[in-house]
Amino acid sequence: MAIGFLLFTILALASSLAYASDPSPLQDFCVAVNDSKATVFVNGKICKDPKMVTADDFFFSGLNKAGNTSNPVGSKVTPVNVNQLAGLNTLGISLVRIDYAPYGLNPPHTHPRATEILVVVLGTLYVGFVTSNPANPNMKNKLFTKTLYPGDVFVFPEGLIHFQFNVGKTKAVAFAGLSSQNPGVITIANAVFGSNPPISSDVLTKAFQVDKNVIKYLQGQF
Repeated sequence: MAIGFLLFTILALASSLAYASDPSPLQDFCVAVNDSKATVFVNGKICKDPKMVTADDFFFSGLNKAGNTSNPVGSKVTPVNVNQLAGLNTLGISLVRIDYAPYGLNPPHTHPRATEILVVVLGTLYVGFVTSNPANPNMKNKLFTKTLYPGDVFVFPEGLIHFQFNVGKTKAVAFAGLSSQNPGVITIANAVFGSNPPISSDVLTKAFQVDKNVIKYLQGQF
């Protein structure tokens, strides 16, 4: 009897702790403000009056159309998140279509708030992700890669740097689901070399262990 009561107490405590944590953020930051009149909503958008909701609030059209891949990386992501489809608010899910020109690349990037599951519908993609820094400083970040064909599926864990590269001579198309209504995206090269204002070249020179002229050249590309 005593053991049973102890187990029940432990489970009850664990359950209460599980509900005590903060929800995952749906924005990059939220600076606190001591203002009773502030009306900025956190982790979602203001809800529409249910009596005014229609089927169109849950509808999006256009993912049958190819994205324009005429850009330096040769890819185009067409998102369907809460900003395009209002009915996704609070539902914790979104979708993207990705078009790739021959040898087009969806550059290394992260989704700070979502895991991504990708399915190839056309073409051949070389995809991969890199693990976070290992606990052992003598070990390196591990790369997981796979070549995907139509019908193949691959998962990119939340927050990890990942990419897709069209290794074929023809265009490729993939669709991906993400576990957030607003997953966010950080394209590594753009963020590091194209921020506004720019990161100090002294910082980047030391971080990348290259000549300062290399850093200035890379910043000039963005």
